[in-house]
Amino acid sequence: MEVPAAPAPGPLRAFAARVLVVLALGALALLAWKLSELLLIIFGAVVVAVLLHGLTALLRRGLPVPEWAALGLVITLLVLLLAGVMTMFGAEVAGQIDAFRTTLPAAWNKFHAWLQSGPLGPQLEELPDQLRQGASTLATHAGAILLSAGGGITDAVLMAVGGVYLAAQPRLYRHGVLRLLPLDQRGVADEALTASGTALRAWLGGQLLAMAVVGTLTALGLWMLGVPVALGIGLLTALLDFIPIVGPILAAVPAILLGFTVSPQVALGALVLSVVLQQIEGHLLQPLIQARVVNLPPALLLFSLFGIGVLFGPMGVVLAAPLTVVVFVLVRHLYVRHALGDQGQAA
Repeated sequence: MEVPAAPAPGPLRAFAARVLVVLALGALALLAWKLSELLLIIFGAVVVAVLLHGLTALLRRGLPVPEWAALGLVITLLVLLLAGVMTMFGAEVAGQIDAFRTTLPAAWNKFHAWLQSGPLGPQLEELPDQLRQGASTLATHAGAILLSAGGGITDAVLMAVGGVYLAAQPRLYRHGVLRLLPLDQRGVADEALTASGTALRAWLGGQLLAMAVVGTLTALGLWMLGVPVALGIGLLTALLDFIPIVGPILAAVPAILLGFTVSPQVALGALVLSVVLQQIEGHLLQPLIQARVVNLPPALLLFSLFGIGVLFGPMGVVLAAPLTVVVFVLVRHLYVRHALGDQGQAA
């Protein structure tokens, strides 16, 4: 009987190579998932580094100094600015926050009384019991919440320190990343990194400007309406405005509730103010930002906020917008233009 010939070694070797590639990709994906928090911290450090590098370049336009000296001067000025703000307004902001903490329960009571006086009053009778149960659950998990807050502060410190190191030697880390790629792919990757860095720097500049404008207008408008803790709410609005779409909505809730401590009319005025400022930001400030960066579809940004938040938690929500900007630009350069051969500007 004739013995069948053994398979040629070439196809077996190719099949084994494909299996190894698939296993390696799966292992890398699993490793990335396990190290997702570390990867987010690294990306946060990149955001800080891009901000510092942009300020350094801006300073060197008017002051001919070496890059390392300009970076040191930028960091020193930022530290002095933060210390000055804390010295000048720290006590006032702390008082505003304390007043906010003590005033909010009374605001909720007035809001609840106003709702009960309306046609939906009978259906709201069970609401206080549900809120007390929620407060009890919140108190039960207070330790975990405080631990999570402490972890967030640690992550923020790591991002700041890592951002300083990355901004001090950006070429070293950039070349290190490029050396991990094949020689024929380094040019395309370098172009994509340049485009994503430019987009992220422009987005950060525009977003910080929008945060300052919205926070200032919110504090001024609430002060004119007579809402308590106007400065604290303005500061909270400015910080939360870093998170597009969701942040301004979250910031509007305490403003409206505190408006009820004065009157329902003032609360309505706070609601109108919040809506007007969101419209100004959405139709005036954000288009100016998007014109300098990339034309991100609002639905894509909204879904990325919730998707990244579900996957990575609160830190993912905070970094979702800049991460979406970077991924959007990288996909456009690495896949749409080069892999698909689309050289047009509209992605």
